[in-house]
Amino acid sequence: MVPENWSATTLGAITKESAFGPRFSSDLYSVDGNVGTIRTTDLDDEGNINYDTIPYARLPSGFESHYLDDGDLLITRSGSCGIPCIFESQDKPIVAGAFLIRFVLKENTDVKYVHALLKSDKLQRKIQNLASGGVQKNLSGTNLKKLEFVLPPLPEQKKIAQILSTWDQAITATERLLENSQQRKKGLMQQLLTGKRRLVRSNTTLTTKKTRTGELPGDWAYPKIAQICHQVTDKNIDDQQYPVLACSKHYGFVDSLKYFKKRVYSKDLTGYRVIPRGCIGFPANHVEEGSIGLQNLYDYGLVSPIYVVARPDSQKVNVDYLYAVLKTDHYRQIFSAATNASVDRRGSLRWKEFSQIHVPLPPLPEQNQIAEVLKLATKEIASLETALDLLKQEKKALMQQLLTGKRRVNVETEAA
Repeated sequence: MVPENWSATTLGAITKESAFGPRFSSDLYSVDGNVGTIRTTDLDDEGNINYDTIPYARLPSGFESHYLDDGDLLITRSGSCGIPCIFESQDKPIVAGAFLIRFVLKENTDVKYVHALLKSDKLQRKIQNLASGGVQKNLSGTNLKKLEFVLPPLPEQKKIAQILSTWDQAITATERLLENSQQRKKGLMQQLLTGKRRLVRSNTTLTTKKTRTGELPGDWAYPKIAQICHQVTDKNIDDQQYPVLACSKHYGFVDSLKYFKKRVYSKDLTGYRVIPRGCIGFPANHVEEGSIGLQNLYDYGLVSPIYVVARPDSQKVNVDYLYAVLKTDHYRQIFSAATNASVDRRGSLRWKEFSQIHVPLPPLPEQNQIAEVLKLATKEIASLETALDLLKQEKKALMQQLLTGKRRVNVETEAA
């Protein structure tokens, strides 16, 4: 059911003209090109165009009819097909790439509203059903023009688009805050974990030592992991029903059942390793990808037998500090090199090789302070990630209401 003054239509019915992007020889691309070309790789999943990445070409005359105008609607027709975006005029003329379809809409249609409508779950499902092909899906302009939906009157379209644009602005602002927080934390880590920035005074601050990590303060140690951790090899011989954990590249340890929404581990858990809270662990065959975690979810968990588990000595090292060091890109590269040098033909990093890796180690009080600073930075990032997720969920719910007429907007009498 839709409001009485809303009308059923198709994309073809509201389109003035449409065309595939032109094809031309790749040897026309040039750093001093006069015409830009938008490719599917210049779009993100939300349909935003990155104008900084589009290439330019020296196109001869004859392509002028393909130049895009401000407000043109583009839809990807191959690969990740069905992604809509709106073109905004730039300093130089730009054409759509060959894997994009250009739609110029009629005057009684608001392109921002149609763009939002095409991004909705319902319309995206319809678009995917219109695509043909096997693994590589393709859309034709003819099929896309058959896409059916309902439209409110133009004033209501504009009002809804304005409301959704306000939400987009809030989402974009939060994304920028999140990116800034992530960059600040990365900068802090680079300085604090190498001693370039100190949180405590030291009489030996001016002296340095050369290590594989780089130059470190003179009062920092550079021990092997074996000197500050010991391996944990306890197996679940009593068949305890502890939560089964998995290690992800971005989030560290996660509850496998909650994360994957299904059981992906063996029914027989008697051979699994027990990993107590406060231990560091990683799958021996994936650590070079950055899949290493700190178990801080449960008092005890279980991990696959392929995991290496280590317990840091609390008298020598702050586990949060050590985990921060091991999660850096520098140590991911060290893990990769150690894995490649391993005699294990399966490409695994076992305790024998892992334990011989050196780490920068400031005095324990400084480790504690570094860990606390990074913990606060992580908390700020987590808070922004939560806020961003909520904004996106709320916008999605609002779209479902507004784009179907279940929730109406007030349009000023004069505009109506």
